[in-house]
Amino acid sequence: MKAYRVKGEFLMKNIWQPFTKEIEGENEEEAVEKILSIIGSLHKVKRKMIKIEEVKELQKDEISNPVVKYKVEKNE
Repeated sequence: MKAYRVKGEFLMKNIWQPFTKEIEGENEEEAVEKILSIIGSLHKVKRKMIKIEEVKELQKDEISNPVVKYKVEKNE
């Protein structure tokens, strides 16, 4: 399992809200799918209103989210 930092923005009301989230996944596609699911669920936003700008794979020392870090280290 790898860690990814996903940056993008989503349309809330008439304003584009930027976001940066760290997530774990087997590959970039799975990480993006989880982000779309989480943001859509939390903010009631359709997938077409979410723009993913960057997906970056993180090294262990770059991970700042303790939950993601634990999951990545546990699954090695």
